[in-house]
Order: sequence, then C-alpha cells, then structure tokens
Amino acid sequence: MSTQYDVVVIGAGPGGYIAAIRAGQLGMKVACIEGHSYDDPKGEPRLGGTCLNVGCIPSKALLASSEEFEKISHHAEDHGISVSGAKMDVAKMIKRKDDIVTKMTGGIQYLFKKNKVTPIKGWASFSGKVEGGFELTVKTAAGEEKVTAKQVIVATGSKARHLPNVPVDNEVICDNEGALKFGAVPKKLGVIGAGVIGLELGSVWRRLGAEVTVLEAMPNFLAACDEGVAKEMLKIFTKQGLKINMGVKIGDVKASKKGVSVAYTDADGNAQTLDCDKLIVSVGRVPNTDGLNLEAVGLKTNDRGQIDVDAHCQTLVAGIYAVGDVIRGAMLAHKAEEEGVMVAEIMAGQAGHCNYDTIPWVIYTSPEVAWVGKTEQQLKQDGRKYKTGQFPFMANGRALGQGDSQGFVKVLADATTDEVLGVHIINSHASDLIAEAVMAMEFKASSEDIGRICHAHPSLSEVMKEAALACDKRQLNG
Repeated sequence: MSTQYDVVVIGAGPGGYIAAIRAGQLGMKVACIEGHSYDDPKGEPRLGGTCLNVGCIPSKALLASSEEFEKISHHAEDHGISVSGAKMDVAKMIKRKDDIVTKMTGGIQYLFKKNKVTPIKGWASFSGKVEGGFELTVKTAAGEEKVTAKQVIVATGSKARHLPNVPVDNEVICDNEGALKFGAVPKKLGVIGAGVIGLELGSVWRRLGAEVTVLEAMPNFLAACDEGVAKEMLKIFTKQGLKINMGVKIGDVKASKKGVSVAYTDADGNAQTLDCDKLIVSVGRVPNTDGLNLEAVGLKTNDRGQIDVDAHCQTLVAGIYAVGDVIRGAMLAHKAEEEGVMVAEIMAGQAGHCNYDTIPWVIYTSPEVAWVGKTEQQLKQDGRKYKTGQFPFMANGRALGQGDSQGFVKVLADATTDEVLGVHIINSHASDLIAEAVMAMEFKASSEDIGRICHAHPSLSEVMKEAALACDKRQLNG
C-alpha cells in the first residue's frame, strides 16, 4: 500500500526543497524525494541539489579562498603590509569547501523537520494516474516503495552538457564537479566555454598559479551581458592573465597520462593546439529528465529536453508542475526558488507570482558582474527609446579605501517615463548591490526615484545613486 501525500516534490535542489518547505508552511502533507549522493562518503542521497553540492556553494567557497590568497600575495603591499612566502594548501582549501557543503545539507534536513516535510531517499518515477492524483515508484536502497500525491512538482535540475567524443572522467577532463576537487594546482589549465562556470572556475585556479586558456565557440564575449560590460570585463580578465580565445572550433581532444591535447581552429581559420595538464568542459547544462517515465502520466519533453509549462509552471497535465532547470528560462538557483514558492502558493489557493523580468544575474569573478532587466542592445533591438546613466567606482571614496575601484554602475531608463529598464554593475560587491536595482524595478521605480533616495556615505551604494542621477546628467560627484 502506498503512502499518500498532498504534494510530492521530485528533487531536493533549490527549487525542490524550497517548494517543499513552502508547501509544508501552508499546511500540506509533503514529501521530497532525492536520490543523488554527490560522492557522499556513505553513499547516502544528499539534499541541496547541484547548486549546494557541486555548484553555487562550493564554487563560491573556492572563489573566496583563492581570492584571499591573491590579495595576500599581490595586493597586501598596497596597504603597507609586507608578506612573503604565502602558500596555498589545496587539500585544506578543498576540505573547507566540503565542510561548508556538509553544513548546508544538514541545514536543509533541519528545515524539513521544522516544516514537517518527509524526505524520501531514492529515485522517483511516475507509475501513472490514480484516483485523486498520481502514483510514483521510488527506488531506494531497501527496494521499491510506492507513494501517491494529489499534486506533484518536478524539480530534478540539470547536469553538465558534455561534448561528443570528449570523454569526461573528472580526473583529467572535468566538468564542474571534477573542477571543484583538483588535488593540486595544474600548471596549465584549459577551459572550453567562456560562460559563467568556465570563467569562475578558471579564475579560481588562475589565482592559485595555473596558466589558464579559455576557448569559446561564440564570436562575442559574454553575449548575454550588456555590451559595455562585456567589453570592460574582457579587458579586466585579460589583464588578470586569463587567455581568452573567441570564435574557435574545437577539433580532436586527446587525453593521456601527461595531460590533454586540444586541437582547434581559431577565429581566423588557423589550426591550433592547446596542451594542458587538465581540461574543464563548461559548455552549458541539460535538464535532468532521464528515468522520470513522464509518458506514464501523458507528458514528454520538448526538443530541448525540457518539460513544457505555462506561465505558472503547470505542465500540460493538471496537478503536475515543474520548476527550475527542467523548464524554460534561466538556469539559476534563485529563479528555481521563486518558481517553487509560486507553485506551492498556487497549490494552496493563493495568488503565487514570479516576475521573470526582475530576476538578477551574477558572475562571481573578481570583480563580480551583476545585472537585471534589459541590456542596451536589447533596447535598441526592441526600438525602445532610452537614456543612460553611468558612474565609475574609481570616483567613490569607499571603493578607493577598499583598494577595489574597478568597474561601474550603468542605469538604463525609459526616455519618456524614466522607468528603470535595466541596471548593470561591475564591482567586487555587485551581487549584493544589484538587490537595490531589483527592488526598484519590481516597484516600477524611475531613475529619479533612485537618485532621490538617501544613500549612506561613504558606501559603494552611492555609485548606484550617482548612476541614476547621471540619467539626467545630474551626477554630483563626477
């Protein structure tokens, strides 16, 4: 006999566990099923999904450690601090990262208990429709068990996309998982893909001494960013020592005990070879829908491997929802969380909502890049008349005091109504500063609204105020 729930969530990543918690808060009987162990020492399934186990959280831990090393090794002198012989204990750095992940996964277990969510360890698949809902089969360590649910949320996330004929062993040729656990700093590191993950992981090992070469198929660097931001970041990354080659075509990739050899054609059509000790393949991600047996309930994936949903994340089958990386839209943890909350609230009869126009993007390099809303090129393509305000951190006292004055804030506003249409930031604290822009856009603020808000002095946030004022050429400190 199967156990019955109001809601069953498949997947315990950011979209899944947040949806389960919110559904529990709203008084529903909830179960959340997760089967992935993520190299758990005991082989136990771990909560948190890719983001917490082998994505967002561990990569930010390594970014922080490598940034501290670079500051001590190369920038302490600027503050009058003399340091010599700084060394990085890679094993200790990796252990610190692993300890943070373990602590966070334990935190989700606590939250499940607090909100009366039943965790089920195993792999779930649909068995079919039953009276009053849906039946699922869960393969656990002890065998199979059946559960039924009035409603189901699919939140199975995504996995790294691999290139054909490029075997990833996560030892020599790695995706994001292998790149997070190198045992030592490679002398030469190759990265295929100049996207967010490739740039972040490339930056980690570059700071620790690796010679990093990035190969990207697209002709334009950071094409999703505002063109002004992308141009500035290419300069910064190049100055830092990342070798970035755009418009390349990857050929044969051969791995041996000595390392990896990558044959490629450069943007000018010349045959080239990159020899490196390790290679990171970072060419995007694909939805995790394998083994769900969607056909049993009348569903299937589209040509991108995604599950089609409506504006409120309901699939073509009433009562089955999908959120996060398995559906259309940005593959971002916070986007999945917003969708998870929306779906849980809709299930409870509330007016759940997710504003896709105000979801922020962040690249956690040094400096960070963050943006929300439209880019200049998008506004031009849309034929929308706009005005621009931009202000540099080099004119900000707090940034100069911190020894980190790279970058700027750029505000794009409607030429007639002054409504803020997009904000773009380059700064080491961009991921935090962008929150003000998100709130402003959520409440349909004008650039004048931001410019008239009192910002603390001295603070980095003053650059946001100055950029907003600059939309009407009213900046006060530049």
